[in-house]
Amino acid sequence: MNSKIDFINGKTLSSLMKMFMPLFAAMTLTMIYSMVDSFWVGNMLGEHGMSALTAGTAIVLLMNSLSMGMGNGISVMVANLVGANDRKRLPGAIATIISVSAAISVFLFIFGELAVHPVLGALKTPEVIYNDAALYLSIYLIGNTALFLYMQFTSIFRAFGDPVFQMKGMLLTAIFNAIADPFFIKMWGLSGAAIVTVLSEIMCLIYALLYYRSRKMFRMDFKNINIDDAKEMLRLSIPTTIQAIMPPLSSAVMISFITPFGLIPMAGFGVARNLELIMFMPTAGMCMAVTTIVGQCMGAERADRAKDYLSAGMLIGGLLMALFSLLVILFSGQLTGLFGQGAETAAIVGGFFKIISIGYVLYMLTSCIQGYITGTGNPGMAMILLMLYYIVYRIPAAMILKSILGLNGIWFAFLISHILAFVTAEIIKKYLHFSQHISIKTEAFT
Repeated sequence: MNSKIDFINGKTLSSLMKMFMPLFAAMTLTMIYSMVDSFWVGNMLGEHGMSALTAGTAIVLLMNSLSMGMGNGISVMVANLVGANDRKRLPGAIATIISVSAAISVFLFIFGELAVHPVLGALKTPEVIYNDAALYLSIYLIGNTALFLYMQFTSIFRAFGDPVFQMKGMLLTAIFNAIADPFFIKMWGLSGAAIVTVLSEIMCLIYALLYYRSRKMFRMDFKNINIDDAKEMLRLSIPTTIQAIMPPLSSAVMISFITPFGLIPMAGFGVARNLELIMFMPTAGMCMAVTTIVGQCMGAERADRAKDYLSAGMLIGGLLMALFSLLVILFSGQLTGLFGQGAETAAIVGGFFKIISIGYVLYMLTSCIQGYITGTGNPGMAMILLMLYYIVYRIPAAMILKSILGLNGIWFAFLISHILAFVTAEIIKKYLHFSQHISIKTEAFT
């Protein structure tokens, strides 16, 4: 039951890249998977279809974030046990995780279906696209139960030092989505895209079960399901889940600010959010890598190694994000055309990226620190950071600046939140390092 990658004794950069690169590939495939719907919808259904898809983005991102957020907490729990080489507890703990996750996924499906119309109404979704957006979401949520369980399997495998599983699963679904989407959209419009998504999510779960049976990397002992492991899972996962839902909640509010400006700005924001995935996915991959590695290091009582991985993650991630940001800013107009949108939409997308620019590098650095904080067993502190980032900093800034600068004011609010969040993350990081230093000195003295 040892980790496939030796994070404690291996070289920092090499071990980090062995974890990050497959996750980067998996997140890139996730980006492609997400963009395929927008690509086909934009080209086959025009601005009406793209706007309807954008209207449902908040709920889709929320559900995806819930599964990823829960998984981050689970990866820390399992990584701690793997780092401590606790062979006796692992089978029951993993069985508990899967059982609790299954129950939560069913609850989320029911809750999501009930929330579709209230949420679309709260977001002031235009009547002309309301019915299409509602039907798309109702169908999409059917497959979310399978996706939720699949994401928990990816977290468990990741905690054992196997990020390749997630990459292979996303490759399978990305290919299926790309091939099936145009046929289903032609037959059933926007609902066809939702049906393909449901089928691909079911495929993911089936693949996870087959991978588990073939690799035998760990056991699940359902006779040893216990309340203590369930409590530990929730202690770590609730804060990481709240962390994860901050971006889509913030996005939902921002969409409500953009809606009054009309369908073209909505379509532009929809395209911009898809292009932002080019930055978001590698950032998510690095955050996952740092979180899991730091969790293993802390389980092995090697806080010094955890700091090494944080520094390496920030350096590599920052350079990578600077390159990606430059490419997207330079070619945003041409990339907008891939989604079947015209010059007006392209101008909005170009303005969006020119204003935010350096903010994406800060986003990567902040996410690395967030992963470090979570991996050290302080998910509540990371949760506070994300609440400040996406709610306290971003939304009031948008409310104030949109009345002064119009649509550009909303884009400046994104940039301001990136800057303030990075400063806050650095303060929290220095506090944790100081606390660790005091703790080590106290132990040495006693």
